[in-house]
Amino acid sequence: MEIRVLQYFLTVVREESINRAAEVLHITQPTLSRQLSQLEEEVGVRLFHRGARKITLTNEGLLLKRRAGEILSLVDKTEKELMEREELVDGKIVIGCGELAAMQLLPDLFQSFSQKHPLVSYDLFTANADLVKEQMEKGLVDIGVLLEPVDMEKFEFLRLDQKERWVVLMRPDDPLAVKEAVTAGDLEGLPVILPRRLNVQNELAHWFGDSFPNLHVLFTSNLSTNSAVMVRKGLAYSLSIEGSVSFWDKNEVVYRPLCPELTAGSVLAWKKGQPFSLAATKFIRHIKDTYAF
Repeated sequence: MEIRVLQYFLTVVREESINRAAEVLHITQPTLSRQLSQLEEEVGVRLFHRGARKITLTNEGLLLKRRAGEILSLVDKTEKELMEREELVDGKIVIGCGELAAMQLLPDLFQSFSQKHPLVSYDLFTANADLVKEQMEKGLVDIGVLLEPVDMEKFEFLRLDQKERWVVLMRPDDPLAVKEAVTAGDLEGLPVILPRRLNVQNELAHWFGDSFPNLHVLFTSNLSTNSAVMVRKGLAYSLSIEGSVSFWDKNEVVYRPLCPELTAGSVLAWKKGQPFSLAATKFIRHIKDTYAF
């Protein structure tokens, strides 16, 4: 039983006429009639009641109609899946990211994408949002996970639901460690480490309010991991995003949230009009499909 003949059969069923079905299929009426007769011989039953004006299905024909529809749907689905795999997509996708809680969303994306394209690999470039965005604009990074505030005029992006909470890093034996949260006044006159990004500093300055001029900014840093090294040695307190907290040794560095709470959003972004590799193009499509973009 050939797929082509099943398609002929369903066309005749739909048109209720061999003549009309032959016109739709662009074959002659005798050729179609012969194919249907051979199909009936092959299955060993009559499939049609041939009337003067139209043909109708026998009970056996009704069963074949249902099964033929299922078979052709499965064939179509299989062909689409094979086409999606194309010629086995390979290559490397460069992902720029900060030490953010939003990074927890990426492993599921990587896993589901790798099931379809197992030859693709990933390069994780860790930096603050300004540097990641700069690399994206140069075409050196394909996709970025960026901490807001950030100018997205040149980028297509998906705003992630997960919020990034600002915290203060300190030694576990520090006097502030006994507090449940840290206020702006608690940090006045104390050595602190601020993020290097100026627009983030502005956000923090707004939170500190009148206390900001009284801060003793000993360091600025673009990564909280390096800040934590300074904190561990007791040199300063670090204002940081909570995202990388799980990687720190709690016996050496602890954190307390700001009070009142300060949070920031993050985005998953890629440059508009960028000529991406096939692997990156498909990964962006995967992101859009996953999040119904």
